[in-house]
Amino acid sequence: MTSKINLLLLKDYEIKDLLKKGYITVAIFGLGHVGLPLACAWLRAGAKVIGVAKSRETVEKINKGENPLRSEPSLSDIIKKFVIDKKFYATNNGSYAVKRANVIIITVPTGVKWNEPNRPLDLSVLINVLKIIGKNLSVGKLVITESTLPPGTTLNLIKPFLETTSNLKVEKDFGLAYSPERIMSGHALQDIEEHYPKIISGVGPRSLKVVKAFYDVIAKKGTIALSSPTAAEFEKIAEGIYRDVNIALANELAKLAHKLKLDFNEIIRAANSQPYCHLHKPGVGAGGACIPIYPYFVFHTALKYDIEPVLAKLARVINETMPMYVANLAIKALKKLNIDSKKAKVAILGLAFRGNISDTRLSPTIDLISCLESLGINNIVIHDPYVEDNPTKYPLERNLTSALKDKDLVIIATDHSDYYDLTLKSLSEMMKKREIAIVDGRNIIKLEKPAAKKKIVYVGVGRPWICINT
Repeated sequence: MTSKINLLLLKDYEIKDLLKKGYITVAIFGLGHVGLPLACAWLRAGAKVIGVAKSRETVEKINKGENPLRSEPSLSDIIKKFVIDKKFYATNNGSYAVKRANVIIITVPTGVKWNEPNRPLDLSVLINVLKIIGKNLSVGKLVITESTLPPGTTLNLIKPFLETTSNLKVEKDFGLAYSPERIMSGHALQDIEEHYPKIISGVGPRSLKVVKAFYDVIAKKGTIALSSPTAAEFEKIAEGIYRDVNIALANELAKLAHKLKLDFNEIIRAANSQPYCHLHKPGVGAGGACIPIYPYFVFHTALKYDIEPVLAKLARVINETMPMYVANLAIKALKKLNIDSKKAKVAILGLAFRGNISDTRLSPTIDLISCLESLGINNIVIHDPYVEDNPTKYPLERNLTSALKDKDLVIIATDHSDYYDLTLKSLSEMMKKREIAIVDGRNIIKLEKPAAKKKIVYVGVGRPWICINT
């Protein structure tokens, strides 16, 4: 029955009914931080799901009922249940998935070539998926893209590509929609189902009707329909750039607070008590596969229209130079203790780009390590309680005491909750040495007075120097 359903001809209540009763099959391309939580949301709504992944290891784990995402523990029981119930299946065969699905969702990575000049767009993975979908698409199906896209991509790339490859027409033969993901690693499923309205758009009224019917079932906060896919693409990017600019502002103000010998944490608390102010926290930088990337989507789009996004570009410069700012604080801290930076033993706390997750994509810690190396610091140990795959050449410790033992300098790079109870006293005890330097890249260390006879130099991003017994 499922393969013969023409979603474009159904009324919204009929679509919802088919979903809830298990007659809808969804193919999801990409089973990572977006695709796997989304698969679980569709399963809980009533659909059967075929997940498509490039990694054989991911496919094998899922088909055993295992959760490959350590940062999303809430998915484990759901995956196990629906694999056992034979409603969730993973495969490397995208053609198989498209032929058997009523709805095809794209959640594969999009981005820029980070290490190339001007960071050109990289939509190669998306295009490869579109080739598979187009060759196997048939009448009555709906294609939804959830990957973040430069504005205009759905109408100017995806629509003509699918029509040409499939010899079918959008709105007449198949539906096409754009609905950007709005999740944060660590609670992605909750974000999809409970926390926010779902942004949706369609290339026409038929496509919009179908995508709205489906997501009205999944998203408890409802849906917000935008006028076009381009508007929805722009909305998603605007969310990310807002945060990037706000983080840059916090970093800039934190540098001034440091010079004024003020604690920027105090400033933030007071300023944010006014409802029109929403200062973010400063730090080592802005990482992940979202915030650092989205501004470049805007830069490339704006270039076509002779627009210079000055503020967004300045924000990127500020945030991308924060690792070097923190590295320079580390050098100054060591100098205050007359410790040769080239001989210093250093522990970095946190490799993930954000607290309480295992994701290291574009982590500021990786850039921080490169900056430290450029300044002559090479004796480094990293501690992270969540990260499993270490993208650096330095040892990754699980035990905090072992990581800190006999170190001259510790840099707190990630705001893991494991570090929130650390104090000057506890750090000095674990580091053992009589003279130690502490650079607090996240301003989370409690400034409790340490044991006597310790020489300690402390500085935070947006905090003044504290020199004890020096």
